[in-house]
Amino acid sequence: MRHRIGGRQFGLPSDQRRALLKGLVRSLFAYDKIVTTETRAKDVKPIAEKLITTAKKNDIAARRLVRRYIDANVAEFARSADTGKIVRNPDYVLPRLFEEIAPRFKGRSGGYTRIVKIGQRRGDGAPMVLLELLDGDTVVRPTEGAEAPAAVKKAGAGK
Repeated sequence: MRHRIGGRQFGLPSDQRRALLKGLVRSLFAYDKIVTTETRAKDVKPIAEKLITTAKKNDIAARRLVRRYIDANVAEFARSADTGKIVRNPDYVLPRLFEEIAPRFKGRSGGYTRIVKIGQRRGDGAPMVLLELLDGDTVVRPTEGAEAPAAVKKAGAGK
């Protein structure tokens, strides 16, 4: 009996289930949207929102907490196959989360993601959804020599 035991099992052992959810969260932060099944999206959404809320603090403790969850076995730097030089790994999403995603939601206290139903998967009929990060405030990076505002509200947002 599974009385009072929360969470979905996905028919996986616990370590594989955690790896699946970490990979989905990492992909969500890397690409801003992912297409997955409805049950997986419902499990990923609260994890992603808690990580964004933690990242909004932007201190060393927050970086360590977020890195502990996201960063499993992904190196920050890797050797480029083309040039042989050491470059930032594109799969390392921690800087993107702290520098681009979290500042977008500075004025928002929650609800950073949206689940949009897109139909059923052809093979097995599983309900598919689009899990995406909301737009939030757009962050304008200042250019050299010109002073630009730190954040500008997007047109139509927050009427």
